[in-house]
Amino acid sequence: MLELESIEGIGPKTKELINKLGITTGEELLNYYPYRYDIIKRSDMTNIEDGDKIIIDGIIEGQPTIIYISKSLKKIIFRISTKSSILNVTIYNKTYIYQDLKCGKEVTIIGKYNKIKNTIVASDVRFGLLPLTVKIEPVYSTINGLSIKQISKFISSVLYCEDYEVNNFIPKYLEEKYNFISKKEAIYNIHIPTDILTLKKARQRIKYEELFMYVLKINYLKSKIENDKKAISRTLDRDKINKFILSLPFHLTLDQAKAVSDILDDLEKPKRMNRLLQGDVGSGKTIVAFIAIYANYLANYQSALMAPTEILANQHYEEAKKIFSNYKLNIALLTSSTSTKEKKEIYENLNNGKINLIIGTQALIQEKVVYKKLGLVITDEQHRFGVNQRDAFKNKGISPDVLSMSATPIPRTYALTIYGDTDISSIKSKPPGRKEVITIFKKEKDITEVLEMMKEELDKKHQIYVVAPMIEDDENDKKETVKDLEEKMNKAFGKIAKIGVVHGKLDSKEKNKVMSDFEKNRINILISTTVIEVGVNVPNASMIVIFNANMFGLSTLHQLRGRVGRNNIQSYCILIAKESQERLRLLEKTNDGFEISEYDFQTRGEGDLFGVRQSGALGFKMANIKKDFKMLLKAKEDADEFINILFTFNTNPEFSPIIEELQKIDNLD
Repeated sequence: MLELESIEGIGPKTKELINKLGITTGEELLNYYPYRYDIIKRSDMTNIEDGDKIIIDGIIEGQPTIIYISKSLKKIIFRISTKSSILNVTIYNKTYIYQDLKCGKEVTIIGKYNKIKNTIVASDVRFGLLPLTVKIEPVYSTINGLSIKQISKFISSVLYCEDYEVNNFIPKYLEEKYNFISKKEAIYNIHIPTDILTLKKARQRIKYEELFMYVLKINYLKSKIENDKKAISRTLDRDKINKFILSLPFHLTLDQAKAVSDILDDLEKPKRMNRLLQGDVGSGKTIVAFIAIYANYLANYQSALMAPTEILANQHYEEAKKIFSNYKLNIALLTSSTSTKEKKEIYENLNNGKINLIIGTQALIQEKVVYKKLGLVITDEQHRFGVNQRDAFKNKGISPDVLSMSATPIPRTYALTIYGDTDISSIKSKPPGRKEVITIFKKEKDITEVLEMMKEELDKKHQIYVVAPMIEDDENDKKETVKDLEEKMNKAFGKIAKIGVVHGKLDSKEKNKVMSDFEKNRINILISTTVIEVGVNVPNASMIVIFNANMFGLSTLHQLRGRVGRNNIQSYCILIAKESQERLRLLEKTNDGFEISEYDFQTRGEGDLFGVRQSGALGFKMANIKKDFKMLLKAKEDADEFINILFTFNTNPEFSPIIEELQKIDNLD
């Protein structure tokens, strides 16, 4: 293992900054891939625009000059004569090349062109007329105090060092089958690309390896689940469960009843349940989870329900108290806002078995939390939790059954591939009496019409959500912020409505206070970021207005739309953007989340190799399940075949790195 301190230029302060990027070793540094590449092409000055990065050669004219701006900042300025013009060149902090900048000498300049000053700010000066037609510069995500240039330099130092190790996770026969370049060659070309074709080959190799190992891990988990000797086997009291279902103030839909049947069957089997319950917004997944909790309680096991936000955890807690009000379940809520005194009492009662159902956030997987007899773990909005968080939960019991809930429907083929170790239940129908939300697209210039529609809902004593986008650092266009919308809404409705604001930067107490006031109708208009995307249930809210809707993905827009239409009153979703888009118009035509997810999946293209940020989804550094779906299917086919080979020939030294990687799962599971 190569220590960071052994790399030239990395001292204690720089090491601290690099650690913040999640990098602790030289090997991890090599796996920190660029999120895009700048392509710099040779130019002859005829079609250059201001700000273009170019490669150009010429002959030095006159005597270069050094200008001392400060102790740490110096620049050299000189002129070159190209085939068509005279060009000024500025290069910073490279005074050591001054002696070589002789009048009449041929040079190749790489840099950024400033049209007004007719100057190229050079990142590099090469001596001689080089046959360089294109330069590919990797661009890395970074933080304050650490430049892209530094990261690139440190990575190059590791690449030029012979001590670093690279684990190969593709069996040789598959490398040969696809004619992949070696892992070392791939990593080198990803960080120091010489040409576009080799870079593409390098990226393909790394992507395939990530996808192959992902599916292989799924297969490994599946075999572990099937052979889990500690799995819980229960005898369920079906009569009491049926009486509980009949006592509910509504009838289950056919889809809900089928999901309940699947889950109860899983709970009785001597095999650990690992089921995904996916259902459209408002389809009634929560009551299915509560029925599973009741069945688990009757079998004398504890249940844990984990939500991604305190708002949602609180909501589940209040709902659970209502549903189980006539039953003897002892229910507790555990979040970061829970007082120290209450936490201590909850820890004791979980350990001695007095608590039957614990609801909370990530506080449920802290080391201090010890369960006496945990039988069922339910994670809500499971796509928001990392694998490690869900697996840490499994450690809390002997081998608890796991039910994951998601309101983000995914296409069937996609689901079967990425959730290969998981059984899937889908709820497509909605409870009777719910009216479809009417979605309307409006251009920004039609804001007056939107305000009139909002006024109509306020006159009916209904409540409204107003959503602002999350603004990325690299956005140059003016986007509506929560603050902007607060000012606009106060101007329009301040005299007739109470306006509240909630977003991620508020502390938990403030956030919960605002949400509580909105739920109790003390706030009429709630201005928010996507913090209200998940699970918030306010039946009196009849309208959601989403500004800069083009900035959100379809699934997020559909989730946001699900905050309204949770009653029998007609509800509306207003999408506002500068210009109309086909994908936004799709939301006007359908409320079917499964149809929307299928459209989203089918229409997302391969993307631009040199302009797309790394996905980061499911732990991938380079692969993207949607964009690389065809490759994923091929990797799945290969992994399905290889898992059998691995179990048969597990002493083959070639497979050691793969086996070691799979064994890491044992420490989490």
